[in-house]
Amino acid sequence: MSSADLRIVLRDLGLLSLVVAFMSAGTFPVALYFGEIVALGPLSLTLGAALAVWALLYWPFRKAGETQLQHGLLVAAVGWLLVPALGALPLFLLARKLGGGLLFPYANFTSAFFEAVSGFTGTGLTMALRPDLLPRTLQWWRSLMEWIGGMGVIVLMITILAGPGISAATLYYAEARAEKIHPSVRSTVRTMWWIYGLYTMLSALAFFSVGLPPWEAVNHAMTAVATGGFSLWPNSLGHYRSLAVEVVALFSMVAGAISFVVHYQMLVSGPQVLWRDLQTRWLLGALLCGTGILGALLVRLGPATLAFRTAAFQYISAMTCTGFQTADLGGWPEAGKFLLTVGMVVGGAAGSTAGGIKVVRLVTLLGGVRWQLRRLLSPPDAVIPCRLGTECYSAEEIYRRLGQAAALFFLWMVFLVAGAFVLAQFYPPGRYTLADFLFEVASAQSNVGLSVGLTHPEMPTLAKLLLAFHMWVGRLEIIPALILVRILLRRS
Repeated sequence: MSSADLRIVLRDLGLLSLVVAFMSAGTFPVALYFGEIVALGPLSLTLGAALAVWALLYWPFRKAGETQLQHGLLVAAVGWLLVPALGALPLFLLARKLGGGLLFPYANFTSAFFEAVSGFTGTGLTMALRPDLLPRTLQWWRSLMEWIGGMGVIVLMITILAGPGISAATLYYAEARAEKIHPSVRSTVRTMWWIYGLYTMLSALAFFSVGLPPWEAVNHAMTAVATGGFSLWPNSLGHYRSLAVEVVALFSMVAGAISFVVHYQMLVSGPQVLWRDLQTRWLLGALLCGTGILGALLVRLGPATLAFRTAAFQYISAMTCTGFQTADLGGWPEAGKFLLTVGMVVGGAAGSTAGGIKVVRLVTLLGGVRWQLRRLLSPPDAVIPCRLGTECYSAEEIYRRLGQAAALFFLWMVFLVAGAFVLAQFYPPGRYTLADFLFEVASAQSNVGLSVGLTHPEMPTLAKLLLAFHMWVGRLEIIPALILVRILLRRS
């Protein structure tokens, strides 16, 4: 990388740090409203640190050249580490003031960084054993990280900060987004934020209408629509033991896992768009099938009604990559854990807040395999079109799409299996099964947040960093992370 390239990357990273500065400034009213004066110092230091990074990186290089795709990929890879590092400061500084320990585990910076990575990537794995006892300022900070991260910190930067030399389209694509509502990327992201805010407000009102206090309704709405999964309770939404709360959460989670383009079309043309869109149709069908199979597996553990209710919530939470729980998964049958793992790996729709490989890539792989089989069974000179939904693709186009989907699927599985193998080395033999390790790594890499009990504030430091690495890789969809590693290795 040349010095000119480095200046462009540093400039954009400096601008990205302002996201945390705005978050810090916006959290001051929360601390003041709840009388948590002790939080003002950590928030001020976080604000100062974010502004210092901006001054050091952006200001000297503000006249650097135009951002190209290679720069954007590096900004995404490094930015998704820089922002959590800054975002961990309020957690770390305030927890140290409050005494640390298992009640405030963020006094260990690795735990604070883990929580921030989990929050911004929308994962939801947490170090907090008692989130209900955290100061309101930290409860809000956790929810805000997920809400901002659900849309993407770079998307927020494009919306309010991008200036001369900052290519909105390049940075948008670098953050693993390609959906377009309008021809302009800036117009697209403004519409996405409008839809995102509307659904968050509707979700908060729905949670409030079924009995949640305003504070809990707002926080759970933010993390549900963001498909993040942080909760204010140790046992997540299972705390409420309420079917009405679960139904509201289910609708919020599914809404977050559907593409913003489809939401926009639905608001303009009506709900029939949901069924006309190929990816959404497959997503809804997969949610129903997964719920049915998982419910049949759980019938052996209790009454059928309770089994299918539990199955619906856990499977939809897994596949939408949200991470809310209403059941302890540690004692589940291995087949049930495996099914949830499959749902987490597939994930939600491309262009949504959900993680995973994305449904559209699974549809492309299955359609490509079917097309190849038809070609093998047809005469050599036959022209066999490949149709996905209502679209018909040429051989060149379907090979390109199939190659991209297959490459990501292969890399995803390599990272998943390797991560599970390494994670197993940190735990005594016999305590957990292979399904447990695969489950926990899939939950991190697909940015879900469901846990079978491996994630804990007293887990080894290297295990925390390993899961944080998988959250980071999964949020970037692997490619930008590999490019960063390649550049670092070439320089060394």
